[in-house]
Amino acid sequence: MPVLILGLVIFLGVHSLRIFANDWRNRQFARLGEKPWKAAYSVVAIVGFVLICWGFGLARQQPVLLYVPPLWLRHLNALFTLIAFVLFAAARVPNNHFKAKLGHPQVLGVKVWAFGHLLAAGMLHDVVLFGAFLAWSIVLFAVSRRRDRLAGTTYPAGTPKGDAISVVAGLALWALFAFLLHQWLIGVNPMV
Repeated sequence: MPVLILGLVIFLGVHSLRIFANDWRNRQFARLGEKPWKAAYSVVAIVGFVLICWGFGLARQQPVLLYVPPLWLRHLNALFTLIAFVLFAAARVPNNHFKAKLGHPQVLGVKVWAFGHLLAAGMLHDVVLFGAFLAWSIVLFAVSRRRDRLAGTTYPAGTPKGDAISVVAGLALWALFAFLLHQWLIGVNPMV
C-alpha cells in the first residue's frame, strides 16, 4: 500500500498545483518557459502514474475486504464509466454543450468514474485509489469553476454536432475499454 499512496501523492500532487500553489506554478511556468515546464510536469506525472499502477498491483496481492457491493452496483458502474468516457471525450471535442455548461468535463468525468468504482469495488486498495481520485476531483472541479467565475471565463456554445461527436467518441472508447482493454490491462472483466 505505501507505493500506491506515494504514487497518488505524486500524481495528484502535481495535478493539484493549480489548487494549492497556483502562484508558484505561474512563476515556475514563466521562469522555465512552456516546453521545459510541460516536460518536467509530465515526467513527475508519469512517475506518479507508474507508482500508482505498480502500487495497486502490489496491494491487490494482499487484499483487505472492507465491504461487498451488491452485483447490481457493479453493473451500474458500467453506466457511470460510460458517462465518464463521454465527459472525457467532451473535454477534447470543440463546441459541445457538455463543455459549454460544465467548463471542465474531464474533471467531472474523473469524479463520476471514481464514484462508480467506489460503489462497485470494496477492497481497501480500491477505496484508497478511487477515494483519492474522487476527493481530488471534487476539490479541483469546485476550484476550477470558482476560478472561471472570478475570471469571467466562458466556453464556446455547444452544437448538436459537437454533442454527437462527444457521445459517439465516448461510447466507442468506453466499449473498447470495457470489452477489451480493462481485462487485458487491469485483469478484471467489468462486464461479468
